[in-house]
Amino acid sequence: MLTGVLELHPELFWTALLVGTLGNTLGGMVSFWMGWLLPMTQQLKHVEKVRKFGAPALLLAWAPLIGDALCLAAGWLRLNPWQAALYMAIGKFARYWVIAYAII
Repeated sequence: MLTGVLELHPELFWTALLVGTLGNTLGGMVSFWMGWLLPMTQQLKHVEKVRKFGAPALLLAWAPLIGDALCLAAGWLRLNPWQAALYMAIGKFARYWVIAYAII
């Protein structure tokens, strides 16, 4: 969607970048809250790695395959939701900025 908008309307660079980042961050926060709702009945080795790095691990929330799992794990670990959203947004913004900058 971002590439299509920017190819047709390059003057919307910042608007498209911000809207894409906001939408994708909100989607990540849905996964975060889904994780928050899961019962904490067992500890998982890979999830403990997310605990080790904390909310900054969500800088990689944009990555295919692991991004949604990171968001879910962060919620399950009850990381600070404000920090989670901030790091998610920073990572997603950086990704979209690189993509958008390559297009124009």
